[in-house]
Amino acid sequence: MLEIALLAEPPWPETVDWDALAERAARAAITRTPHGDLLASDAAIEISVRLTSDEEVHTLNRQYRGKDKPTNVLSFPMVQPDLIETVTQNSDDGEVLLGDIVLAHGVCVAEAAERAISVEAHATHLLVHGTLHLLGYDHLEDVEAEAMEAIERDALGSLGLDDPYLIRED
Repeated sequence: MLEIALLAEPPWPETVDWDALAERAARAAITRTPHGDLLASDAAIEISVRLTSDEEVHTLNRQYRGKDKPTNVLSFPMVQPDLIETVTQNSDDGEVLLGDIVLAHGVCVAEAAERAISVEAHATHLLVHGTLHLLGYDHLEDVEAEAMEAIERDALGSLGLDDPYLIRED
């Protein structure tokens, strides 16, 4: 069972159902990995999502990654990927916190405008991307990046969204 604990702070608009969007994105990502059976687990698999300002993400990025600038999404895994199944089966209280995902509003809005897509579509992509990081996926090496991007394309396609890595010729 998947649970999303989401906090959307201003300037993220209140008119969007961010909870539903985040749950769809996380489900689409998890389903397309070897961890897909987590969604049918009796344990509550929790992902914490915070939609916040560029300033807060800038602070977190500097503090945890040593990068003195805001970024679009940060992920903070709480379980080592190779231990997810073990932790899920042996959870004392039936809950497993996969980790935290944090999105920066201004960066997300600017990137969406650059790509000529909605903020909701771009946030969905970033949430899929962040969820994959929580599951141990990375993009530091070309082979890893290609595998992660393939999962993202598949997950977003299942949600009716375009390939975020397609180079547009305008």
